[in-house]
Amino acid sequence: MAESTTVSNTENLMKYMKLDQRGSVLAEYIWIDGSNGVRTKTKTLDKPVKSYKELPEWNFDGSSTGQAPGDNSDVYIRPVAIFPDPFRGGDNILVLTETWDSDGTPNKYNYRHEAVRLMEANAKHEPWFGLEQEYTILGPDGWPYGWPKGGYPAPQGPYYCGVGTGKVFCRDIVEAHYKACLYAGIQISGINAEVMPSQWEFQVGPCEGIQLGDHLWVARYLLYRVSEEFGAKITIEPKPIKGDWNGTGLHTNVSTAEMRKDGGMKVIEEACKKLGERHKEHIDVYGEGNADRMTGEHETASMDKYSYAVADRGASIRIPRQCAKEGKGYFEDRRPASNACPYRITGIMMETMFGGMDGTDFRKAES
Repeated sequence: MAESTTVSNTENLMKYMKLDQRGSVLAEYIWIDGSNGVRTKTKTLDKPVKSYKELPEWNFDGSSTGQAPGDNSDVYIRPVAIFPDPFRGGDNILVLTETWDSDGTPNKYNYRHEAVRLMEANAKHEPWFGLEQEYTILGPDGWPYGWPKGGYPAPQGPYYCGVGTGKVFCRDIVEAHYKACLYAGIQISGINAEVMPSQWEFQVGPCEGIQLGDHLWVARYLLYRVSEEFGAKITIEPKPIKGDWNGTGLHTNVSTAEMRKDGGMKVIEEACKKLGERHKEHIDVYGEGNADRMTGEHETASMDKYSYAVADRGASIRIPRQCAKEGKGYFEDRRPASNACPYRITGIMMETMFGGMDGTDFRKAES
């Protein structure tokens, strides 16, 4: 494993981790910052809780996270979901929060609030989402782990779903993250090594409505946190290595109650047509640096063209062959980049399929 830049001694640490907390509970508050990353801080509670509704609102310095000016820096974090903490164990919890400004309005980087409104307004459609989070593991030097220093491994081919030394790298990080997600109650449905060496993927879902975004963000937090302990870095940049190497995406699988019924293929095709009419709007919220990935090569569509087709990984939207055969099911939007926000993806998806609401704007932080 990579040489760690973190001062850590597991044996010494465990002596303290085993100490009795004397009834106190540690709550790790998690929020999304102004650069699409995660930040956390810990609060001591005097007793265990069973619901996020029992937790207090808190605040942080938004001028240090790109979310507020220095002369009005307080940003408030409101709990919206809790998860068991796989690092501290016991009654300790992870607390996912939304960010709010001091005037009582959602922070401009709070995309969850608007996504929730659309999910609740269209709950009768029972939207299911499943996202495939690709990422790349780097060493402390910023180069993909296991690659020759300043050089390149053999061409792509043997690495996808590979097994064996020289074909996969950092499986220990991947396995640790998988177990941490399961402990925390994340709806993680699988993992696999990807096409580029040191590139991996985990899948979250199917989840209904806003739960997908909640679970994916906490899964990202867990991945970053696990990687600390192995001295590795995680990047979700869409094209971490230029040249003849696959980029990293966040393929988004979508299904509604109408799509899952007999004859649902017609509903799927109608949705695909609507997505084509708003191709640019979707691209605008599908991640930074996506143009380097969506070139029409390496299993991507061109960013400038929209298409949908059955079983075509070079199309913008892929309809699985099994779904076409059964005449119902789901579709996969292959356009989102790996660093896209799941609230923005699922929110604009609902907006396009079922119509928007006053005040919803998933591009607001960029305007």
